[in-house]
Amino acid sequence: MSVHQPPQTQKRQPGHETEMHPRPAYAPFFPGVGKLAEQVALITGGDSGIGRAVAVAMAREGAKIAIAYLDEHEDANETAQAIEREGSQCITVAGDIGDPGFCREAVAKAVEHFGRLDILVNNAAEQHETEDFTLIPPEQVERTFRTNIFGMFFLTSEALRHMREGASIINTTSVTAYQGHKTLIDYAATKGAIVSFTRALAQVLAEKKIRVNAVAPGPVWTPLVPASFGEEHVAKHGDAPPQSRDAQPNDIAPCYVFLASRESSFMSGQVLHPNGGTPVGS
Repeated sequence: MSVHQPPQTQKRQPGHETEMHPRPAYAPFFPGVGKLAEQVALITGGDSGIGRAVAVAMAREGAKIAIAYLDEHEDANETAQAIEREGSQCITVAGDIGDPGFCREAVAKAVEHFGRLDILVNNAAEQHETEDFTLIPPEQVERTFRTNIFGMFFLTSEALRHMREGASIINTTSVTAYQGHKTLIDYAATKGAIVSFTRALAQVLAEKKIRVNAVAPGPVWTPLVPASFGEEHVAKHGDAPPQSRDAQPNDIAPCYVFLASRESSFMSGQVLHPNGGTPVGS
């Protein structure tokens, strides 16, 4: 039986979790066991959606958290409070991930506050639905690439100045990188680029023993959904077999914890596929 969300839409990217109904589920399923004790994670798009769930899950496992976000201050404050309830610490940094200057600032503030950087989660993204490919404006293509992939280059370059042996970089790609999407062509193209970026960077950093992996979720109930689509589409989002429902962010977050922890110490250049059972190429 399909599980539908109530019709809703938001007028601005990347969307606000405070305006969603029902709210996405982000709380971890199990108690922490210290998998990330004493580590520091910087998470882009960490104010809401998958980023929030990852931040809270990593905090539960002992990590201190810095979250970078655009301007969703209420969402970011809620996430920081959730992290603090886990007994951890959090700082928030607001700005545009597509700006190299902001990327320098975000890394600098994380290192200045916590003294180190062990985990980088490149998660921030935007998408814009366009029914007719020939009508996608050049500025939309540039904006989508700047946020989704250029920002990863900028932030990773800065972060690597501080990351040492045993550190982990985790990039958020998407099932669209493997299946495509007829109304999100520029978005799907960026997600394909992220897969290649992950595999190439893993080779570059192997000698430094810094691992690079990615997660490719299927449809997930996050603010990006009502901020990208109309009410009718939102009500049917994720309505496809085999699960016939959206994932919740806390369905996805354990992949990131695993890839950040020593449990995945022999994995690099790989992509995990929490998509409800949809077969895709690796």
